[in-house]
Amino acid sequence: MVDGRMAGTAAALGLSVVSSVSIVVCNKALMSTLGFVFATTLTSWHLLVTFCSLHVALQMKLFENKDLDPKTIIGFGILNGISIGLLNLSLGFNSIGFYQVTKLAIIPCTVSLETILFRKTFSRRIQMALAVLLFGVGVATVTDLQLNRLGSLLSLFAVLTTCISQIVSSKQSIHSILFSLH
Repeated sequence: MVDGRMAGTAAALGLSVVSSVSIVVCNKALMSTLGFVFATTLTSWHLLVTFCSLHVALQMKLFENKDLDPKTIIGFGILNGISIGLLNLSLGFNSIGFYQVTKLAIIPCTVSLETILFRKTFSRRIQMALAVLLFGVGVATVTDLQLNRLGSLLSLFAVLTTCISQIVSSKQSIHSILFSLH
């Protein structure tokens, strides 16, 4: 039973990585190679596909529907939309490598904000994993210097909005409300 769960988890993680990288490469090809300059439209398409996928999953009873305060849902949706939009804009102005660095920077930024704002502590294992991640981000940044001021600013705002979105999401889970974040 445990081996089946581990295989399922490994398959899900592999699919997540492959699909995420594929989406990024396709988005970059759309924006740079094909000249598609409408990052907001691209964000809308992403959100529409996410909505449809979640609707199908709900119909398949993969999770339960909860009655939630509409203001909470709308606020969280707007925050996620801004986060995704800024990430897409960042991809449009930066190289794929710098975009991936931006995505990786979300993790230590989120940990830092939770430590500062909520005095949350993390185990030694998590701290060591973050040190390895930060080292990798540093190496990737040094080897991929194709960035510009606007792209860097968009990346910074994308990281901050995504961190806030993830922190809000984790606080919502205290009330048994689970949200998907990209």
